[in-house]
Amino acid sequence: MTKYGKVKQVIKSRILDGTYVPNQKINSENELMKEFGVSRHTIRIAIGELVTEGWLYREQGSGTFCADRTKQDKPSNYDTKNIAIITTYISDYIFPSIIRGAESYLSERGYQVSLFSTNNNIENERRILETILSQSFDGIIVEPTKSSFANPNINYYFNLERMDIPYIMINAYYDELEPVCLLVDDEKGGYLQTEHLIKQGHTNIVGLFKTDDNQGIKRMKGYVKAHRKHQVPIIPTNIVTYYSEEKLDKPAKELERLLSQAERPTALVCYNDELALILMDLLRAKRLQVPKDISLVGYDDSFLAEISEVKLTSINHPKSKMGEQAAEMIIQMIENDPNRKKGNLQLDSIVYEPELIVRQSTVEQE
Repeated sequence: MTKYGKVKQVIKSRILDGTYVPNQKINSENELMKEFGVSRHTIRIAIGELVTEGWLYREQGSGTFCADRTKQDKPSNYDTKNIAIITTYISDYIFPSIIRGAESYLSERGYQVSLFSTNNNIENERRILETILSQSFDGIIVEPTKSSFANPNINYYFNLERMDIPYIMINAYYDELEPVCLLVDDEKGGYLQTEHLIKQGHTNIVGLFKTDDNQGIKRMKGYVKAHRKHQVPIIPTNIVTYYSEEKLDKPAKELERLLSQAERPTALVCYNDELALILMDLLRAKRLQVPKDISLVGYDDSFLAEISEVKLTSINHPKSKMGEQAAEMIIQMIENDPNRKKGNLQLDSIVYEPELIVRQSTVEQE
């Protein structure tokens, strides 16, 4: 990228994240020259292009100001209805089903859909939000990235609200925003996973939870609650936590360590079906049979639950239904106002009740 291109990109980012608000004066040429270590000519090229593109405006004798892009007219040929769908992943696991449910509903009603994946990376989410704020989107369906952490991109969502671009969240939400959302009662789901094993007589139960999202935190809470409700002491070392980047190695390594102990665990509560299959491979390598030697419960009732060597007992996830209802709700928010503004429409969030689907991967403890 050229020097002026870098200056231009930083100023655009400051507009998009709300550092510069409409009609606010931006830094002077001298201040920008000092900040970026470039010539006045470079600054003037960057500012000139941003003025031409409608990001900034000049007032003679006063300086350069941030434009109010909410007041800019749509192009005369603006008819396209655009929805952005942002998920942590697109082609993996249950996400294709969620996306298909939303995309089918939106397409039938004349909306075009643009798909974005953050790969559960906060920096990727920032870039995607900047892209969306820079272009013409009528609404957004978004799955939060690393939702259990304080998110540095919150200002972008405030900017969406300021620009009257409605958004709803699926699977989790950023607590600070209190958005309309669709999610499974994951605490109850974790409870049902664990209670099922306790009722089968298991007391040495390992729980493996991905904790950089709220789903994992709540499922772990359900695991703890089930132990307490049924007065089964929790073995502290039986709670294994990991981040998204560690999913392919840390859970397996920790389980291998626990299996080497004298009192070997008899059951596993898994964050999801994907993890359950990874751990089944490890158990097979250790010549342990599921469920004869160790019982195992997954989560999401994904296609993996049915294609695995041993059919997985798992908690259901609405998948396509969630996608379809998310699409229906975002259209209601968009079309509530003739100017495609969010208006005063108040929609209730949806919390789906989890259900345990019992198959072959668990058995009563002798």
